[in-house]
Amino acid sequence: MIAYLGIDVGSVSTNLVVLTEGMTVLNQVYLRTRGQPITVLQAGLAEVAANLPEGLTIRGCGTTGSARQLAGVIAGADVIKNEITAHATATAFLVPGVRTIIEIGGQDSKIILLRDGWVLDFAMNTVCAAGTGSFLDQQAARLGIRIEDLGPMALGSKTPVRIAGRCTVFAESDMIHKQQLGHRTEDILYGLCEALVRNYLNNVARGKEITPPIAFQGGVASNVGIRRAFEETLGHPIVVTPYHSVTGAIGAAMLAREAVRSGKPSSFRGFAASARPFAASSFECDRCANHCEVISLSSGGEILARWGPRCPRWDLEDRPGVAGVATG
Repeated sequence: MIAYLGIDVGSVSTNLVVLTEGMTVLNQVYLRTRGQPITVLQAGLAEVAANLPEGLTIRGCGTTGSARQLAGVIAGADVIKNEITAHATATAFLVPGVRTIIEIGGQDSKIILLRDGWVLDFAMNTVCAAGTGSFLDQQAARLGIRIEDLGPMALGSKTPVRIAGRCTVFAESDMIHKQQLGHRTEDILYGLCEALVRNYLNNVARGKEITPPIAFQGGVASNVGIRRAFEETLGHPIVVTPYHSVTGAIGAAMLAREAVRSGKPSSFRGFAASARPFAASSFECDRCANHCEVISLSSGGEILARWGPRCPRWDLEDRPGVAGVATG
């Protein structure tokens, strides 16, 4: 059996997916990045390898996410793509005819508009994390409830209160104020869901044309309170697929499938990369006034890749997993 490996390494979660030639998700892994992308990626590779059926061959590998370059070198990716491309590719397959993608992750959020399967426009949050999953995590912890319970509790609201959601400081202060006034926790939580939706529409979507079908994905899409708040505000049903938390990884696997379709050999290093030592280091180049920070990834004394310089002075020669990889 032939399959493709997709990897999405973000600031909060690291996701891996094994996609068969017939576009079936054979295996998926969702792990917290915990500020250790190398260690967690290796743990994910080991977990995927332990659950693969005998005789399966990884024909291609793709990476995406904020640490896509790092993950691409470690895994030996055939393609490295940005999150917009990966999410759009996967969602156009999972939700045929999709026109709007709402994606809210741990520390960022984005909107992608598609028309006839092509990306027409997109935007990402640039200033505040008030509308992201990490803020919900903080508030759930402060209230002493599990993040998994926040959404179902919010749906128990009868008279939601208005929470200022423009920034995390104002939102938390307003929630505390409403608690001190004696409002029910359920009403405060649904008010928080509505505030996050307003924050998203005002700061990320910012007047863009949101038309159905609308897909909602990212870790926050599992929150049924946020989902209902979007539906009530937009007046349209929201589609949440069973793969909403690993959509980026599915897109990376689909792009890897395309990258090797012509018969090109894969650069995938194999699952042995899960046990190989990797180390990142950096230095400041003093050859010109730019003083670029040059970041290196090495293994066993061999430098595998470098990032950061504005000129080609520190470029490496062609190496598997680095040279010839399509990026974007």
